[in-house]
Amino acid sequence: GDGPDWLLRNISLTIGEGDRVALTGPTGSGKTVFLRALAMLDAVDEGAILWQGETPGADEVPKYRSQTIYLTQRARLFDGTVEKNLQLAYSLAVHRDRAYSREKIVASLQRLGRDDRFLALESANLSGGETQLVALLRAVQLDPTVLLLDEPTASLDEGTTRHIERLVADWMEAPDTRRAFVWVTHDAAQSQRVANRAVQLRDGHFVELEASR
Repeated sequence: GDGPDWLLRNISLTIGEGDRVALTGPTGSGKTVFLRALAMLDAVDEGAILWQGETPGADEVPKYRSQTIYLTQRARLFDGTVEKNLQLAYSLAVHRDRAYSREKIVASLQRLGRDDRFLALESANLSGGETQLVALLRAVQLDPTVLLLDEPTASLDEGTTRHIERLVADWMEAPDTRRAFVWVTHDAAQSQRVANRAVQLRDGHFVELEASR
């Protein structure tokens, strides 16, 4: 940064429709700080987050967060079944005009080699990879515009990693949608698979790398 009290300063990143951004950088470089600020989970000390050219007002932040969803490396679920965790997302006021679709979730699960029996599993009995799958399902079922993915496949086996990549790809490729994601990863091969833009956070600044594909 530009001083001992700044981790990130004088940075700018524009994310457009269809962008699949792989964000890389050394541990401690500020990738999580940036994603949390972008999700408006943490306030920025200066500057602004712009959504479609404007800064969301205080009363618009819940709606903004419903459209820009942040997924951590180690997701947390509520007690109860997988299906209960998926249904609870619709209890938030910003989603109460929408309804849980079991059919939609089962279709997604089938793409991942699972069936509706998965919905009856207790969250406490899930593996780390299964917990991540549920957290991602919980997010994408809400049809957000932007996903902010903070190393969602770190420490997961290759099979589960590919399932999460498939789930994000399916969400991106849904018809009649305008979507984008920022995916923090340390895996160069994953960056090549999932991204069409590669950005590195280096010494407190973004460096756009050669497009991965």
